[in-house]
Parts: sequence; structure tokens; C-alpha cells
Amino acid sequence: MPGSRTGRPPVQRAVRRPAAPRPSRDNPVLRPYIRLRKAWDRPLTAYYLILGGSLLITVLGLVMVYSASQITALQMSLPGSYFFRKQLLAAAIGTGLLLIASRMPVKLHRALAYPILAGAVFLMVLVQVPGIGMAVNGNQNWISLGGSFQIQPSEFGKLALVLWGADLLARKQDKKLLTQWKHMLVPLVPAAFMLLGLIMLGGDMGTAIILTAILFGLLWLAGAPTRLFVGVLSVAAVIGVILIKTSPNRMARLACIGATEPRSGAADCWQAVHGIYALASGGIFGSGLGASVEKWGQLPEAHTDFIFAVTGEELGLAGTLSVLALFAALGYAGIRVAGRTEDPFVRYAAGGVTTWITAQAVINIGAVLGLLPIAGVPLPLFSYGGSALLPTMFAIGLLIAFARDEPAARAALSMRQPRFGRKRAGGPVRGPRRWNTMRRRASVARSSGER
Repeated sequence: MPGSRTGRPPVQRAVRRPAAPRPSRDNPVLRPYIRLRKAWDRPLTAYYLILGGSLLITVLGLVMVYSASQITALQMSLPGSYFFRKQLLAAAIGTGLLLIASRMPVKLHRALAYPILAGAVFLMVLVQVPGIGMAVNGNQNWISLGGSFQIQPSEFGKLALVLWGADLLARKQDKKLLTQWKHMLVPLVPAAFMLLGLIMLGGDMGTAIILTAILFGLLWLAGAPTRLFVGVLSVAAVIGVILIKTSPNRMARLACIGATEPRSGAADCWQAVHGIYALASGGIFGSGLGASVEKWGQLPEAHTDFIFAVTGEELGLAGTLSVLALFAALGYAGIRVAGRTEDPFVRYAAGGVTTWITAQAVINIGAVLGLLPIAGVPLPLFSYGGSALLPTMFAIGLLIAFARDEPAARAALSMRQPRFGRKRAGGPVRGPRRWNTMRRRASVARSSGER
């Protein structure tokens, strides 16, 4: 054949098509995305999200507590700022706990697990002792500290389960015992059910749900098999159904899901309906801070369980979406810390705290929106209540400590230069003078070496 000396047909070579041009980083359309991606992947992103998000939620919560509680305080013949001052005091104490927890080493966090668990169990037992425990809104889960100060030990039970469960699972993982289901369940599940039993003796179903969520979060992080996970979930679901069916109050709350107008009878749904009214009347930007109508005796627990409804009425959709975004950022940061660490205790503890705060926020906001039954749990860091605020802020301090302890974050923090310089032999050197002094010293060192 022509073009072939051997008589064989010529080899057909594949024609390479030019590759599609890659998007250039100089493309002005992609610049914001690239900058956001770089900022999102920085080692200290989780640290700043946890610190900034929790601070903003707490500050905004103080503002809304002051706005939502004024009418309630006046109806009780108290000063209008009564509840705000108590919440401000709790926030100040909680800030101290947050700073202490954020500076504590991981070994000390683990050492506190058993004392906190023992203290929480002791206080939860005292709640059931006549003359010591007291009932609030039908739930026997409070201890009076004298005067107007009360404490709810079940709130500290959440922190106790997180720390103790994380330490237990971490020790078992180090010994390669989590491959056996009995080591994964015992003694974690019996201890958790003991806490749940003490809580349910006082009738606090909402806190029991949060504690159950923490338990399942720890089991999921430990790699529990699907059959084991489903089995424990089924047992918890059966117990929950029995507790709900045997309580007319809980059945009435369940019947109020999706209610849009008050009813007659046991399930009047007054609180659920007026929570929807508050959200609906806020519009996009709200009626203005302090201008809520529902808090004037129409919406029960406006500064505690239903503070999100008052936020929607006064700050509108923009305010509620801002709160949701802050909780989403906090949840993402917690998941990031749990996913990037190599320490099993840090992974379990960070995952447990994230599950706790996220589940509680979802249950509270879902109840206000009419999507879930009213469980009587506060919005973390936002609602009024020192007993809930103190352990939550300590838990946030744990997340901050874990975020700082990441290898990349630790390296980034160590490379930071002090803003105002440091004291040296020749006195304090600040600003540009510091760099000039360093250059002169380096030049002198090189010249002496050449000699």
C-alpha cells in the first residue's frame, strides 16, 4: 500500500484534543470564592468560629432577655431589669468558667470527668429529697440556694455525661476494646440510663431527650454497628412512648404540633399558637427592639423557652436567620474540631458537646416553629437561666481549648508576633523600631562571622 514499505496499512495515531482551559485564579468571578475557601481552610478558623459565635449568641441573648423579661418582672412586682441582672451575673461567672476551661490541658479535662459525674449524680439525688428539692412548672428538678437563686442539677448532668463518656470511650479505644459490643455499651449505657432515670423522676422530659441525644452521639462517634445503634434507639423509643402515653400533659403537648389557633380542652395550645403569632408578626426586619406585643402577657415563658419567638417578632426574619447562622457556624466548628484531631478523648468530647448544643437548639427552635412538641428546654447561651448557661459556657471553653490544641492551630498561634513587642535587654522595643533593631543585630552577627 502507498506510504508503507512493508505492505501493511499505516498506524492510525489518535489525535490529541486540546485540554479544556482551567479556570484562572486571576478570574475576577472566582476571586471571592478563592478567598473564602482560603479563609475557611485556615488552621484557626474553628477557633474563631467557636469564640466569636458563642460570644455573639451570648451578647444577643442578654439583649433579648432584657427585652423579653421586662413585662414579666413588672407583673411580679420586680424591677424591670431583674431577670437581666441575674442573667448578666451568670454570664460573667460563665465567662470565667469558659476562660478557665479554654486554658486547661486535656489531661485536666479528663481528670475532672469522674468528680463532675459524682457531683451531678449527688445533686440529682438531692432533688428528690423532701425539703431540699423544689418543683417549678410541675417538674421536681430544682434545688433552692437561698433567696431567688436556684440550681437545676440535670443541666450539669449533660456536661458530666460528655466528659465521663469521652474519657471512658477513649480509654477503651486505647486498649482496643471498642471492637466488642459489650465494652461499647457497658458501663456507658447503664450510667446514661441512671442519669435519665433520675431526671425522669422529676418529670423533665426535655432534658432527658438531650441526654439521650448525647448518648447516641457518643455511640456514633465510637463506631457502633448499625444493629447495636438501632437496638439502643428502639429501647429508648419504646421507653419514650410509654412515658408520653402515661402523661396527659405530654400528650397535650404532642397534640399541639402544627396548631395555628387556640383550642378548648386540655390541649389548648395557647403557648404554641402565640409563639407562631409572634414570629408571623415580625416580618422581615421586625417591629423593633422592645416593641413586642406578645410578651405583654400573651406568650408564656417569653424570656426562657420561647425567647426565639420574641426575637422573631422584634428583629424579624433577619434576626432569626442570624441566630440560626450563628448556631450553624458553632456546630460546623465543633464537627471540624472532632474530625481533625488524633486524640480520641478530644474527638468524643468535642462531638458530645456539639451534639448537645445542636440538638438542644433544634428542639427549642422546632418547638417555637410548631414542628416539634414543646419540650421545655432553653435555647443554649440565649435563653434566660443560669443553671443552663454555666455548664454550656464551660463546654464552649472545652471546644476552644480543643481548637487551640490542633497541631496546625498551635503552630499558627506560636508564629504570631506580639503587637507591641517584647522587653529586651535594651528596654522595650515597639512597632517599626523592633524590626530595625533585629536587622541591625543580624547585620552585626554576619559581620562578626566574616571576621
